[in-house]
Amino acid sequence: MTSGQLLLEGLELMLIGMSLVFVFLILLIGCIHLISVVLQRATVHESVALVATRSPAGPVPDADTLAAIQAALHQHHGHRAR
Repeated sequence: MTSGQLLLEGLELMLIGMSLVFVFLILLIGCIHLISVVLQRATVHESVALVATRSPAGPVPDADTLAAIQAALHQHHGHRAR
């Protein structure tokens, strides 16, 4: 084989290899995108179901308890400001 033939064969192998890598990467991106869409739809359905079946947070505290919590928060924020 001459050096010209070797060079052409090397170019041919390079183009084939680069094309295969390009096609593989495009397929990989497509699969990742497809999985992302499927998982987003699945999580939306699950979150809707969780919201629908969620129980209330608990009993509402009385006015004295709320006042004590509010006073504690004001005191805490006052100490942090110094």
